[in-house]
Amino acid sequence: MLLNIVAAVLLDFILGDPYSFPHIVKLMGKIITLEEKLARKLSKSNLALKISGLIIVIINISLGFLSPFFLLRFLKQYKILYNIVDIYFIYSCIAARSLHYEAIKVYKALDIGIEEARKRLSNIVGRDTEKLSENGVIRATVETVAENTSDGVIAPLFYIMLFGLPGGIAYKFINTMDSMLGYMTKEYIDIGYFPAKVDGLVNYIPARITGLLMNISAVFRFNIKNGFKIMIRDRKNHKSPNAIYPEAAVAGLLGIRLGGNNYYHGELVKKPTIGDKLNEINKKHIKNTIEIMYRSEIFLLTIYFAYIFFIKLV
Repeated sequence: MLLNIVAAVLLDFILGDPYSFPHIVKLMGKIITLEEKLARKLSKSNLALKISGLIIVIINISLGFLSPFFLLRFLKQYKILYNIVDIYFIYSCIAARSLHYEAIKVYKALDIGIEEARKRLSNIVGRDTEKLSENGVIRATVETVAENTSDGVIAPLFYIMLFGLPGGIAYKFINTMDSMLGYMTKEYIDIGYFPAKVDGLVNYIPARITGLLMNISAVFRFNIKNGFKIMIRDRKNHKSPNAIYPEAAVAGLLGIRLGGNNYYHGELVKKPTIGDKLNEINKKHIKNTIEIMYRSEIFLLTIYFAYIFFIKLV
């Protein structure tokens, strides 16, 4: 398992998510889109739509866990093929390089102009980007990389380390459901209720671990003392009790202010601020956040390696 995880992480670092390459998350997205259309067609009330959301969650968690479980069980007799499939799907669960690519696109687009930067940003955030200032674009990019360090990197690795590939695929299905349905708007408040709740539950531990990993792995590089301070002090300054931990850790480590109000699907969502404005936010903080993401990932792998080594010794 350890070697397969390391191989998958290296594969992600080298390849990222090629747009023309088959990807499990794209398949999940198509399944969820079909489920949503069917649910909206069949549901005649808000309650029915909420129950449909619960059914979608149950179906997709089962599909996400059982499909790789039985696939790997079948392939166990073919060792080489088993490892290839396992590595490929673990790789598909990790989004570090993809986050890196997309954030750097925004970083470079800022040199072209604010319109181009807003356009690039719209590919990776759920908020409306049409009226964001340059600082707003940078802040949104930093927040997205910080939050998705947990959702897209640490959390899937955490569940793979605990439950193998089935745990990672099931987690990605939950996270994809939340990203597509879990909005607090009139359109999604009912169908997205259970996807959002389940996503919050499974991210409870990984989000807090991510905050710790970010701070500890930033030793001799960023302001660890302030990172811990802001993470603890502002841990309730977010509508998401999970996203706040990596975002607050980054805000503290870099000495910048994140959070604040944003528009989603034309609706204003009010949010408190995170961190203190010790430094004026600027482009370099995008690259700093990417570095923090990689440091956290490497530190988690180091801890897992040490754990496996210790278990074998005992």
